[in-house]
Amino acid sequence: MLSESSRLVYGDELITATELNRSSGRILDLAMTQPVTITRNDQHFALLRRDEMALLVKAAAFSVRVFEVTATAYRLRLGEEISSENIYGWLKVFDKDELSELIVEIEKDYRLVESEPAAWDRIEATIYEWHQSAIALSSPELAAAFSDEIDEVLLPQPQAENTTESALV
Repeated sequence: MLSESSRLVYGDELITATELNRSSGRILDLAMTQPVTITRNDQHFALLRRDEMALLVKAAAFSVRVFEVTATAYRLRLGEEISSENIYGWLKVFDKDELSELIVEIEKDYRLVESEPAAWDRIEATIYEWHQSAIALSSPELAAAFSDEIDEVLLPQPQAENTTESALV
């Protein structure tokens, strides 16, 4: 049997496997409005709508991503080295103030995920935009263009990646 603390965490209806066998229609109707835990011996099974499960999986995946990005940003702000394998190594191009700004942006939206499902999309967009900015700042041509305050710096023409393909066009 689930403990009282588990009952508070899940906030669901407890149903035995026998009850499920006897009145599956009623239990499925109940699962449309709230999660249901089906118990059999010492095993517990969650029954909830597929869209709710998809949101839980998305939330778990994004939570890991939010943690990894902010943890890397905090570590860099503290002057720690991060391994070359770190997928958020691109954060190295930002200074401490910029990293603080990134952290604030992500944390602001992360606090709203319970009440505002679009917050996940904003977090994803924020990480994407900062990543694109890091790529731009890492480009020598773009770095020269961004740092030149007086004269315009013209970017070189993109080179065709496949000369055969460009000849066909």
